[in-house]
Amino acid sequence: MKTIIAILRIHTMNKTKEALSNAGLPSFTATGQVFGRGKGKWDAEVMEGVRNNQPEAIALLGPEPRLRLHRMITLTVEDSKVKTAVEEIMNANRTDVPGDGKIFVLPNSEVISIRTGESGDSVLD
Repeated sequence: MKTIIAILRIHTMNKTKEALSNAGLPSFTATGQVFGRGKGKWDAEVMEGVRNNQPEAIALLGPEPRLRLHRMITLTVEDSKVKTAVEEIMNANRTDVPGDGKIFVLPNSEVISIRTGESGDSVLD
């Protein structure tokens, strides 16, 4: 089994939930607010506004590299479902614009149900 962690744009959550549910993967955990930044550059219009001393643009840029608000989801799936989960997340979130997010796939050695003490793939979903 694998744990998939995806950092996504906030506004794509409903589309992501629907895509995963339609693919038979309705169970996941979402973290309300996470902040981060990639290596991407700032929007050209914002940078032009900063060069022209426009207060609105300067406020958007701030004094340091700004962290942007995102949503993080985590789901653990059987090995046979990893490809489907990753594809559905990518399809729901790809805009071909920097900032679409990242997906991390991690090995997971065990999962245990707190309520029953049961472990293994049968605990998933």
